[in-house]
Amino acid sequence: MYQAYRWGLSPNCTAHTGASDRKPSQMEGQGTENDVIFGPMRLKQQTMSILLVFGKEDAQSDGFWWAAGRLGYCCNIARNPESALECYLDKHHDVVILDHRHTKIFDAEALCRSIRATKASDHTTVVAVTKKYQSEKEEPSVLPLINAGINRRYTENANVGACMNELLFIEHGEARSQLKLQACSALFTALEHTSDSVEITNEDHEIQYINPAHERLLGYRADEILGKDAQDFSQSDKNKPDLQETINGQLRKGKVWSGLCYVRRKSGECLQQHCHISPVICQNNKLRHYVSVRCSPSEVPHHLDRIKDLELNLMANGGIHCPPKRRESVARIHSMTIEAPITKVINIINAAQENSPITVVQALDKVLDILRTSELYSPYFTQQMKDEDQMTSDLVGGLMSQGLNRRFSANDVSITKPHHHIHAHIPTPTAALAQVPQNIAAILETENTWDFNVIDLELASNSRPLVYLGMKIFTRFGVCEYLDVSETCLRNWLQLIEANYHACNSYHNSTHASDVLQATAYFLDRDRTKNIFDQLDEVACLIAAVVHDVDHPGKTNAFLVNERNPLAILYNDLAVLESHHAAFAVQLTAKDDLVNIFKNLDSEDFRCVRSMIIDMVLATDMAKHFEHVSKFVNGINKAVLRVDTESNGSGNASPDSSAAVTQLSTAENRTLVKRMLIKCADVSNTVRPFHLCKEWANRIAEEYFNQTAEEIERGLPVVMPTFDRKTCSIPKSQTSFIDYFITDMFDAWDYFCEIPELITHLQNNYKSWKELEEEQNVKDKDEEKT
Repeated sequence: MYQAYRWGLSPNCTAHTGASDRKPSQMEGQGTENDVIFGPMRLKQQTMSILLVFGKEDAQSDGFWWAAGRLGYCCNIARNPESALECYLDKHHDVVILDHRHTKIFDAEALCRSIRATKASDHTTVVAVTKKYQSEKEEPSVLPLINAGINRRYTENANVGACMNELLFIEHGEARSQLKLQACSALFTALEHTSDSVEITNEDHEIQYINPAHERLLGYRADEILGKDAQDFSQSDKNKPDLQETINGQLRKGKVWSGLCYVRRKSGECLQQHCHISPVICQNNKLRHYVSVRCSPSEVPHHLDRIKDLELNLMANGGIHCPPKRRESVARIHSMTIEAPITKVINIINAAQENSPITVVQALDKVLDILRTSELYSPYFTQQMKDEDQMTSDLVGGLMSQGLNRRFSANDVSITKPHHHIHAHIPTPTAALAQVPQNIAAILETENTWDFNVIDLELASNSRPLVYLGMKIFTRFGVCEYLDVSETCLRNWLQLIEANYHACNSYHNSTHASDVLQATAYFLDRDRTKNIFDQLDEVACLIAAVVHDVDHPGKTNAFLVNERNPLAILYNDLAVLESHHAAFAVQLTAKDDLVNIFKNLDSEDFRCVRSMIIDMVLATDMAKHFEHVSKFVNGINKAVLRVDTESNGSGNASPDSSAAVTQLSTAENRTLVKRMLIKCADVSNTVRPFHLCKEWANRIAEEYFNQTAEEIERGLPVVMPTFDRKTCSIPKSQTSFIDYFITDMFDAWDYFCEIPELITHLQNNYKSWKELEEEQNVKDKDEEKT
């Protein structure tokens, strides 16, 4: 007969919960709940329960009994298989220790098989106590034990200390691992009930798990798809040819890929999905799994605003982190690839990183950072060079620099801007604004909104919108105060610049300059630009917007080159008009103190602001469009995305976080942002409300029509033959322009400074142009029939 102490057990099973006659402080073991961290989960490890199955009492059974007592574990002892199985089914012990030394008393392996036949045993550790063999005698194989379901073997040793060590190893090893596996059941339950499609593959992309939402998405049952290559289901002619290579390149480096792609259903139908693929990396930096989460693109803004930490250790303590989601344009940043030689070089380096040691990967990361700078061949002169050889420094600096660029060494404190920008914006009315006619003042009240109508201002001001709008915006940004000039000087300068815009041009006139100025001011008011720009940057942006097309002849660069225009000869056929606008503006400004808004700047400040203006005006040259957009995407968008992700693994890093501001506030990055800002402002008519968008489209088409007619009349090469007044489809020209130049650029700009209103206008305008294009096609077909 056996005593039952605390758990109300049958007489065949004895229990204790430690040395009940001893105080807790006397216990040698913990005997309490312990926190176990499993990825982002915090688990409670309960006091370990043990079932001892020994056919007869001996020193070994007593050793484990007293060891369990000293450690504070719950313990039962059973003397035969029937009572052991009954006790186990009642208590579901964490550990079962079987006496395998005396097979004549009971069959330990058969009992283990009976225990393993129950569902509760999935997370139980079974230990077999075996005989100690003499060193000269060969031990039998443990395979029969393993095949029976036994996890560990303990060579008999009745020493209580040895038994305690064995139990401690089990508690902190197998028992803790089993606790984590039990937690995985909760994770799988969550995956089973989520509305997003989830797919888990191994490192070879063989599918290991799909949830019910995935079955509904692709139409395959789990048993039909498990073990198959996941990449086979993303094969679609609608995807970019190198999309899979791009995704694999990101994943092999342990980086997340997010973007739009097409997946193929069982029916053969291709669906566009927003896909977020994360690698699961184990402690030795080896990829073990890939987790893919898919949803419809239309659902991204609603319930994928932010994907929280989803960490699946999967026995490897690996983790996956998802960066923030904003809108569809954010998803495009990862997959945006603008083909250029430098892009190919970057892709080659990315590929070389895949199987390289970590030190090589880190070195190549530095190479990539250098390649993403805007001036690859401009040297950085360090203070050490100046100190060691002043003559060489002066000679090299004088020959290679233009005397305009602000060059910084790595230790220059001004390379990043402190987070205390002083924006001397003066919103109060001034004397000049007080004299504005009432009807014009009413129009100017909306100048800080995107719905501002510059065409109304053109009509109300008798085609002099630039003076009125310039005074209003320059006053709001405190330009006079920064330049230390009077309002009269600023007004005189604006009048002079406006007078040198050709009023006969239908598009490139002072109204266009006003439109670009208003867009520039609107972009400067975005939170992120305010965080990284100081007032010098703002003033330079506003002035560049005003002068960016001054003295434009209404013809393209190619036209001037073809006709051998003196300007083309002067500027060697390179960025002819842009170079002329920048130079001519400074010439006009400097010719008279009454209009010279730079007269009170010291030489260093003047060089800085002039350098910025030149750089921005030259950035409006469409010949360099893809170069500028590619640099912005690779140098700004992807860098910020990386900083945001690394600075907060949970995906909660804000756009104006200190890490993001520090990353963007370098002189190099501010230059890239300013170029992109004026480029977007220059073609912002495409993202205005449609009635304004349509007006501007007709105006630029008129200029192109006139150029084509003149080229034909003079026998010059026709630069744009499609812009024939009799045959040109303006809607088609606009959809082509948006597809080729606008969409990617504004997606990148939207990710940087969040302009959802403009993106909505762009989508609506594109749809409207498509409808007009179809109407034009129907009309043309009807005319052909008649």
